[in-house]
Amino acid sequence: MPKQQLDPNKWVSKYSDYLFNYTISRVSDRAIAQDLVSETFLAGLKSMANFKGDASERTWLVSILKRKIIDYYRRINSNKGKAEVRMNYGTSSEAEGDWLEERIADPFDKTAEDKMENTELGEAILSCLDQLPQKQAEVFKMKTILGYDTETICKELDITASNLWVIIHRARAALTDCLEKNWF
Repeated sequence: MPKQQLDPNKWVSKYSDYLFNYTISRVSDRAIAQDLVSETFLAGLKSMANFKGDASERTWLVSILKRKIIDYYRRINSNKGKAEVRMNYGTSSEAEGDWLEERIADPFDKTAEDKMENTELGEAILSCLDQLPQKQAEVFKMKTILGYDTETICKELDITASNLWVIIHRARAALTDCLEKNWF
């Protein structure tokens, strides 16, 4: 497989929506999410020489972003004297939270079990996607899997941006329910 090349001139147009959506789901603050995405692009520019080309541009940027998110939580929790970072992912009051470092996999520490689990998860996601209403599945695939930007999807499906986000929200909720029942 040929080595991937970086094209920083297209990062904002190609990846900003995806990186922002990834970040906002983890920090729940638009301004902070925008800052973290900007920091990611700057860090990417500074470390272009370290890019080996084994992963796609987007995967490489996401790995940088993951570290930025971890650093953000370390910063805001440093006044508590903790080196570890805790995040609550559940909505129930009895949820204790998860260790952020455990949630973010080290891309270089893959075992056969990890690969098998990823394959099983992929199959479970596809199975759950098949159970969604057609429009929800189509919008979810275009935005999340294929990485289309909001404007392209809205034009192609003749929907508004707010309608797109409602559809994506419903699809994610349905996928979460399906995966909790069928995969976990």
